Amino acid sequence: MSEKKMTSSRRHHLKSLILAIAKDLIEAEVKQREEDRIHYMEEKCPPLSLPGSVQELQDLCKKLHQQIDVADEERYDMSVKVDKSDKEIEDLKIKVQDLIGKFKKPALKKVRMSADAMLQALLGSKHKVSMDLRANLKQVKKEVKEEDKDAVGDWRKNIEDKAGMGGRKKMFESEA
Repeated sequence: MSEKKMTSSRRHHLKSLILAIAKDLIEAEVKQREEDRIHYMEEKCPPLSLPGSVQELQDLCKKLHQQIDVADEERYDMSVKVDKSDKEIEDLKIKVQDLIGKFKKPALKKVRMSADAMLQALLGSKHKVSMDLRANLKQVKKEVKEEDKDAVGDWRKNIEDKAGMGGRKKMFESEA
């Protein structure tokens, strides 16, 4: 037994001491925070003394409005800084994730897109040419052979034509 094990009573005693010290520190921190808040409020918001005349009241109102404007400007500046910092943090998180290499690619949805729409999306306003693929195809005319209806053809061909539903219809049409 080279290692000395701590008894459970000793461990519980040390744990209770640590918790008591932590409790005292938290109470002291809360008290210090309250004192700092009171000191800040006394510094920023002096006690209000209302003057008796109308002119002095108007001057006081103007002064208070100026202080409100200054406070609003500071608040706006702080919110802009916070937003900028949040964006930087998000960008850095993405960079870290890319460097780690555990970035999970999202499942892409299939999108039906024509060649024109795809080129428009890739090239933007530079895309002027229409990709009509059928326009470039060669035109081929089919030759229609007219058979003499009076000529007697092969009897097998006649039977194949009359086979099936279409054949019956032809048979009925020819008799009528």
